[in-house]
Amino acid sequence: MTNKLSCMRLTKSVEDYLKAIFKIVNETKNAKVGTNQLAEYLNITPASASNMLRKLKANKLVTYQKYGKLNLTKKGEVIAVRLLRKHRLWETFLYEQMNFSWDEVHEVAHQLEHIESSKLISELDKFLNYPTHDPHGDVIPKEDGRYTKTYKITLSEVKESQACTLVSVKDNSAKFLKYVTQIGLALSSEIKILEIRDFDHSMLISFDNKTENVSRKFAENVFVELI
Repeated sequence: MTNKLSCMRLTKSVEDYLKAIFKIVNETKNAKVGTNQLAEYLNITPASASNMLRKLKANKLVTYQKYGKLNLTKKGEVIAVRLLRKHRLWETFLYEQMNFSWDEVHEVAHQLEHIESSKLISELDKFLNYPTHDPHGDVIPKEDGRYTKTYKITLSEVKESQACTLVSVKDNSAKFLKYVTQIGLALSSEIKILEIRDFDHSMLISFDNKTENVSRKFAENVFVELI
């Protein structure tokens, strides 16, 4: 049985789980990441997440205890980082070379990231002149697996009267990115918090000489740096 487990096939589903865990653990401030957070992120039931986690744990790809903190093993992290690298390079290629908008690249890159060819990805990286960030502002891991983990805060954490710069997005869905574009925001936009409303924590923000009302949900899904 041990031999079978150690040779678990890296299906698309398995890879998606590992990448999701890596992103949740490393790209949010949540100190305790568990089954429920993973299920919500992947839009699946907690029962489905628990079932897959048991398999991943048996194959030494994740570490977790029931109702405890979830994390990747070194083996699991290597796989996840490799996937992130492929995904973000494909997003960059589609955006820069194939006339895709930033709200269109995610789904196509998600399909392309599962292609197994290290030479293809190496040549893609070279063709793109070794980009450091994808169209959404996320860091692209290096070929040797190095990954710069930068502390980022969401717009919802910025206080009234403070100013910040939009550096990346937490929600890569087409609907959200279209909304960001529609209100006129883009990477590097300078934002000032004019008002935070007590009732629902929605915000009145200003950027590019105009003002916009944004919801708490929106503010929780964009990453910024304080100016």
